[in-house]
Amino acid sequence: MSASTWSIQPDDHVRLVKAAFEAKEFAYCRYSNFRVGAALLTTTGEIIKGANIENASYGGTICAERTAFVKAVSEGVRSFTALAVVTDVASAISPCGMCRQVIREFCAENMPILLVPADYEKRLAEGIPNGGVKETSIGELLPDSFGPEDLERPRGQ
Repeated sequence: MSASTWSIQPDDHVRLVKAAFEAKEFAYCRYSNFRVGAALLTTTGEIIKGANIENASYGGTICAERTAFVKAVSEGVRSFTALAVVTDVASAISPCGMCRQVIREFCAENMPILLVPADYEKRLAEGIPNGGVKETSIGELLPDSFGPEDLERPRGQ
């Protein structure tokens, strides 16, 4: 775990990773064939899942992370404890730049983001600590970021 993130309970960690894998199953990625699943843990313990949804116009595509946030925020949920992201790639893959900015909008800079390798279960069985999950935060992924609080700063003349 990174020293700059807060901790989540081990059972929440497991639930969140499992939910990200479940979400990935519903990815609509007929153009890239790159499935992504994301799962957000709310401060009330609820998990909200998202998958990437592609579009023939490409610009209409929405990433799994943003799908989860749009679902949550559109239902009034704006307080989160952790995020997990998984793909079909063996190494942990990080959110794109646009997703990082959306994460920054709604999450504390030190909230844990779990980047989960596709072979997580195999790694666990092999005794690899934490299944090879890379734990980071939006503060690490998007340093010196612009956030909602910056809009409140005084402006010079």
